[in-house]
Amino acid sequence: MATRADSGHPVQTPALDAHALRRDFPALQQEVHGHPLVYLDNAATTQKPVAVLDAVQRYYREDNANVHRGIHELSRRATEAYEGARAKVARWIGAADPSEVVWTRGTTDGINLLAAAWGLDHVKEGDEILLSVLEHHSNLVPWHLLARRTGARIRYIEIDDQGEWILDDLPELLNERTRIVSLSHVSNSLGSINPVEQVVPEIRARTDALIVLDGAQGAPLLPVDVHGLGVDFYAFSGHKMCGPTGIGALWGRRDRLEAMEPYQGGGEMISLVERDASTWAEVPHKFEAGTPNMAGAVGMGAAVDYLESVGRDAILAWEQALVRYALDRLSDLPGITIYGPRAVERRSGVVSFTLEAAHPHDISTIVDMHGVAIRAGHHCAQLVMQRYGTAATARASFYIYNTREDVDRLVSSLHEVLKIFG
Repeated sequence: MATRADSGHPVQTPALDAHALRRDFPALQQEVHGHPLVYLDNAATTQKPVAVLDAVQRYYREDNANVHRGIHELSRRATEAYEGARAKVARWIGAADPSEVVWTRGTTDGINLLAAAWGLDHVKEGDEILLSVLEHHSNLVPWHLLARRTGARIRYIEIDDQGEWILDDLPELLNERTRIVSLSHVSNSLGSINPVEQVVPEIRARTDALIVLDGAQGAPLLPVDVHGLGVDFYAFSGHKMCGPTGIGALWGRRDRLEAMEPYQGGGEMISLVERDASTWAEVPHKFEAGTPNMAGAVGMGAAVDYLESVGRDAILAWEQALVRYALDRLSDLPGITIYGPRAVERRSGVVSFTLEAAHPHDISTIVDMHGVAIRAGHHCAQLVMQRYGTAATARASFYIYNTREDVDRLVSSLHEVLKIFG
């Protein structure tokens, strides 16, 4: 039985065997500096289970061929695996039509695609783009570039002391000049689960702006229904959810996708090329120029299979149970400041903190010597750091293979930090 950090009331421990799942991940079986590895950098990237590693290797060993254009057997099998993975990814986010899922290199690539392919044709001088202070740089810089090129203005939803959106001013932030609203589903720096179900309808009621969600931290964790969310686009990455790096997906409403010009030109994305002009392939292929990352797509599809076998509800419940335990344990450390929502049900498996005694980089270095991997820095969220008047935090982030013992190892290593600096 676990205990809620915010109320003290007992709650049922989730039905997820993290110790058993841990055995599926080869990288977690090693020692670092003479200690068993405790990997708590999952918000940056997750480890990969044998099922994903085997799927990628099997593709290269048995099915390696270019997709769609080949008639031979290997091309047929590669195409089947590639498009089958697209269907799995669509199912993971509740998308009814797999052809609304565009393969990308990841969340960053998907947002840049939108800024270029939609933004440059629809945003002009005097228009406005609404973001939040909570965003990862991947959901800031592409829009900054668009604003610089078009003369648009960037506006922001602010955050309170707990790292949650301040929505009182939202009506004043939305107007007839708002062309794009792009927000994170879950914060990578604070773990805040943002109330998009509440905010999206209000945006729709006040403007016809394009609504984009950065799902890099949401898709690995939350039950996502892109149609139910009411957004236009949802971008996310494979490597945050046990899949390979260099692969991700951008879901978009078909009417939006069909109205957009291609992001890049080349092979695969054309229907007909003549001397003076080209016509485009159907959605989604018109956004997938060149030889795609077939093995990455297959690996991401295998990651979806693996996570579905674990269970989405179990993943969220386990992360929040670990956060609840971590907050209880960490709160006893002298001089600690913990950032993010107090209510565990409004946060993901991310705990960012600082210690008065030591810089986050020193914290990360020392705990690493005890085999504990955490991240230190601004986490590609400098606006968040500015909001709290700090240059950096230490961040521990949990996933399905982490355990309460991992939290204990983190706390023990932080006591060593305090012995050195305290």
